[in-house]
Amino acid sequence: MKFTKMQGCGNDYVYVNCFENEVSDRSELARTVSNRNFGIGSDGLICICPSDKADFKMDFYNADGSSAQMCGNGIRCVGKYVFDKGLTDKKKLTIETLAGIKTLELNEENGLIKTVRVDMGSPELRPQFIPIAEHGRSFINRSVIVGDEEYFVTAVSVGNPHAVVFVKDVDSLDLETLGPKFENHPLFPERVNTEFVEVIDKNTLKMRVWERGSGETLACGTGATATLVASALNGHTGNSAEVRLKGGELFIQWDKDSNKLYMTGPAVTVFDGELYI
Repeated sequence: MKFTKMQGCGNDYVYVNCFENEVSDRSELARTVSNRNFGIGSDGLICICPSDKADFKMDFYNADGSSAQMCGNGIRCVGKYVFDKGLTDKKKLTIETLAGIKTLELNEENGLIKTVRVDMGSPELRPQFIPIAEHGRSFINRSVIVGDEEYFVTAVSVGNPHAVVFVKDVDSLDLETLGPKFENHPLFPERVNTEFVEVIDKNTLKMRVWERGSGETLACGTGATATLVASALNGHTGNSAEVRLKGGELFIQWDKDSNKLYMTGPAVTVFDGELYI
């Protein structure tokens, strides 16, 4: 089976063209390819498939084989893949995901796609639709006990659930210990992606992320988008900011008139290969 490894801000995935390849058990394949010692090594698997609703469909699996609704860094690389591989000549694409249809704008340099702007849709703040086990109109800067410590959490969904926590020094956190406690907290019935965020200034945020099903990753596009929403709601920034992650930078904008979120960032091909399965 042919595959391509790609990354966006260090968030790396194995991509399979399902126009050409049949994958019977995608969950098991995700676990196989993601293993960094016995597989290819990745944060998960993304299958690029036909769609009767959009130009293409993205079927996304975490490293542990669990299916997920959406991946911001992953979808940018889908746009690069289909253009660079000649599956389309369009620079404005629609991609079907479990979180709805997303629109991509591809930015080309010397015949290849370098960056992609993604319409991430509108933020969801209502607890029951994130989901979190609370009621009300929103869950903004509310106290949550995790382990024996108190944290103030802002919950946002941008197609998948996020808990955003603002901290003074993001580099000092022990995410290997803290991340699973958030991910599996009973407040989050479908588990949660957790963003730990340090405010640099009104235009700049620094973020580390613990992703459900994958652990700490170098970047998370939906997480960066949720972080900008939480930051604006808590008065830390305006409606746009650069989000600095371990793997690079993303620029996030929140158009309040349309209530739409936009993420712009890089998409990079690492290598092509063949997997014997």
